[in-house]
Amino acid sequence: MVLETLLVQTALKTIGIVGSTLWLIPLVLAGLSFINYNKYDPESQVMNAQNLYREYDFIIVGGGSAGAVVAARLSEISKWKVLLLEAGFDENEVSDVPSLAAYLQLSKMDWEYKTEYTGRACLGMRNGQCNWPRGKVLGGSSVLNYMLYVRGNKHDYELWEQMGNPGWNYENVLHYFKKSEDNRNPYLVKTPYHGKDGPLTVQESPWRTPLVVAFLEAGLEMGYPIRDINGADQAGFMIAQGTIRRGARCSTAKAFLRPVKLRKNIHVALNSHVTKVLINPANMRAFGVEFVRNGRKQIVTARKEIILSAGAINTPQILMLSGIGPKYELQKHGLPVLRDLPVGENLQDHVGMGGLTFRINKPVSIVQDRLQAFPMTMQYVVHERGPMTTLGGVEGLGFVNTYLGNRSWPDIQFHMAPASINSDAGAKVRKVLGITDELYNTVYKPIANKDVYTLMPLLLRPKSRGWVRLRNKSPFSPPLINANYFDDPFDIKTLVEGAKIAINISETHAFKKFGSRLHSIPFPNCRQFEFTSDEYWECHIRTISMTIYHPVGTCKMGPSWDHQAVVDPRLRVYGVGGLRVIDASIMPTIPSGNTNAPTIMVGEKGADLVKEDWLGGAYE
Repeated sequence: MVLETLLVQTALKTIGIVGSTLWLIPLVLAGLSFINYNKYDPESQVMNAQNLYREYDFIIVGGGSAGAVVAARLSEISKWKVLLLEAGFDENEVSDVPSLAAYLQLSKMDWEYKTEYTGRACLGMRNGQCNWPRGKVLGGSSVLNYMLYVRGNKHDYELWEQMGNPGWNYENVLHYFKKSEDNRNPYLVKTPYHGKDGPLTVQESPWRTPLVVAFLEAGLEMGYPIRDINGADQAGFMIAQGTIRRGARCSTAKAFLRPVKLRKNIHVALNSHVTKVLINPANMRAFGVEFVRNGRKQIVTARKEIILSAGAINTPQILMLSGIGPKYELQKHGLPVLRDLPVGENLQDHVGMGGLTFRINKPVSIVQDRLQAFPMTMQYVVHERGPMTTLGGVEGLGFVNTYLGNRSWPDIQFHMAPASINSDAGAKVRKVLGITDELYNTVYKPIANKDVYTLMPLLLRPKSRGWVRLRNKSPFSPPLINANYFDDPFDIKTLVEGAKIAINISETHAFKKFGSRLHSIPFPNCRQFEFTSDEYWECHIRTISMTIYHPVGTCKMGPSWDHQAVVDPRLRVYGVGGLRVIDASIMPTIPSGNTNAPTIMVGEKGADLVKEDWLGGAYE
């Protein structure tokens, strides 16, 4: 056991988790478990190529939710040489445990970004800034996220095509959702909306509390059916599905890259921080990338294309450092202006109302002090079940419409979890969110380790738009991120209505059976408002403004006449040859749901667009 303990302690230190809490004890026991039961096989890790070629056919920057997909799919063409550059390292046995999602944030696997202070949101966080976790690891944010598999609404994609992007309608993108999917829920695979032969495993957590059943029953009481929210219609309630396999996280690295690691035509270079794309100003063609690896600057060139898949924050940063972006922004930092494009604009994110907590009388929720290390670990190891398989704590999803929306295109999503900010007695969740001591100690400390559940209303289609800009010309400085939450007053108005619906859900007969009641200690900064009034809820929302880690849109896809567009509908950067963007930054509007599955879809479709452009129909 000493050896296994050291293995896990090393893994914890590698990703930057230090210290020890009761909840990490099962992880020490799990070191042996992962090896003995083949949940995590170190031999299956992707090979980190040390000796690179000088030239490849394709260079992909970023091995995250989209980049891993693109690299694997392009390597299917055996005559193409593919290089994938990733700034982080490989995932490990710690990141494989679904319940430890929160522990990965603010670790070395996280870029640890923060939003700029606006005074309109994140007021209960330190310095009025929200933490914005982004994956700095092979698999990207699919390694840090809560694994929820949600595709969005069919109207989202019809809108994309109506905006001048042919080939991005719902029927077309559905093909790519299904292409990736290995759905292991028999009742869903039988429908025309799901796939079972793809590399990405999707299923429910094998463990759940009675509260998620109450959540489904509450939805029925309110007139919403229990349905597949990724199917024909979205409005309704469902037990959450996630990207997990045999109780462990199924990231895009695990799904797409590990199975192809023996291919001779793909190299993966980890710890490779790309600093710029090299562009020939004479013909405006991208021909290579500059990156720093182990403290040494290197250059690699591409015969065909360079593909940026670094995500909605890092992709615009790299483009601007390369001389592609708003003229005024580049000139401000003394960078050459090779192409004046609105890079970094159009930033969108799903903002939610965090901290809405409901007390219950029965011992059925996730309470850290009640979790017993040994039996919980044995459940996970031997039976691939138990609390350690939970999707970061989220058990139920609901899509509803306020009076401001409509039934066919819901405007509020609910994340239901059998826990809240108080459930770990302040050990981790408050730190991940960056909540101030005053707020935590006043509102949540009095109910530490008490049985609770939370309903988080999430704004599905925000009207507000933010931006990403350079802090300076150093590629190692974090960019400036202005989420610009609630710039449009319609957004806060919609979320207030979502809060009221959450209260109605909590008051259904299904939840009253557990003694459900609203935790009623008011926020210190909101005491001037009557508790539960619209004004109070607005103050609450502005205090704990929860990002759901869904930034998109900063390299907008659009037709040539769209002056806000950075890439065309085939994802090629306007005015620059040999350069394409394939990640969440190309989304013109944010999908109505969690964005990991849509980002993987963009990776699948983007890879096919590359194949079509270079091979025609020959690759099929």
